[in-house]
Amino acid sequence: MNESSQAVRQQRLTTGESRRASAQRLLADDRAVLGVLAALVVLGIALSIASPSFMTMGNILNVVRQSVWVGVMAIGMVYVLGTGGIDLSVGAVLSFSGVLVAALIQGGMNIYLALVATLLAGIVVGALNGGLITRLHLPPFIATLGMMSVLQGLALVYTQGIPIYGLRYREFQVLAQGFVGFLPAPVIMLVVIAVIGYFVLNKTPYGRYVLGVGSNETAARLAGIPVDRIKVSVYAIAGLLSAVAGILLTSRGEAAVPNAGEGYELDVIAAAVIGGTAMNGGRGSISGAVVGAVFMTMIRNGLNLLGVSTLWHQVVIGVFIVGAVALGSRSLSGKRARRTSRA
Repeated sequence: MNESSQAVRQQRLTTGESRRASAQRLLADDRAVLGVLAALVVLGIALSIASPSFMTMGNILNVVRQSVWVGVMAIGMVYVLGTGGIDLSVGAVLSFSGVLVAALIQGGMNIYLALVATLLAGIVVGALNGGLITRLHLPPFIATLGMMSVLQGLALVYTQGIPIYGLRYREFQVLAQGFVGFLPAPVIMLVVIAVIGYFVLNKTPYGRYVLGVGSNETAARLAGIPVDRIKVSVYAIAGLLSAVAGILLTSRGEAAVPNAGEGYELDVIAAAVIGGTAMNGGRGSISGAVVGAVFMTMIRNGLNLLGVSTLWHQVVIGVFIVGAVALGSRSLSGKRARRTSRA
């Protein structure tokens, strides 16, 4: 009886600790989001002063729309980074998906079937990334860098570097050009994806497994978590959401540009990290990634309005990535030090 009571007490203590850890993680996410929102407001004020064109309704709507592609992919990146991995192929998946859906539609396939086929292709590409990492034990950086090169090359070879025009089909145009009330349809899609992503990451066992793998992979294996399957699944999610972004961007422009996703991987990683996701795994924020996507898009938009050469854009993005990672690492180190001192 005593042993049984002790086991029950231990289980309650473990459950309580798990809940407290979850609450602390959510609180940290909220603080990260508030920090990015504050930076967003400051940046908006600064750009409004520097460029009168920034605060026009047309430009704000443009920023919101352009944030969708980065935001959707950043949500997938949160899952990948949450396991301690990284996916450099997201921009190439966007390019490849845009070319694929355009080629299928122009080839006579039913538009809805073409959309489904493209989404499935994104999942397969992501799963291949995960397989290279878990089966061949390639570092995520190398595996996804190789996939990036392959997919971007395939898109360029198929199109010969020439965009596929003429995608003026109502069912396809409405995906990125339609409105639900006064809100653009792609913004609604981003919100829905973000809500689902938040719920799965923070309210389900799967989400706990993802962050558990990133926190301590060895401990996760000992706890019975299927680490390899979790890793494959997060890359599949990233591939799926990158395909969604590719479809939306192609719908928006009514054309598939073979290198449309070039450089997006930097914005996506920066959006996720600035939003509070740890690059070394174990911590992720979906809401922070969405706000981070708006932040990154606003930076690019502001640089364009100020007439800054696009050659300098990557320099600025790189500075923000380094700064965000440095601040995140410093915050994490401080928390660990405080825990150690208490112990």
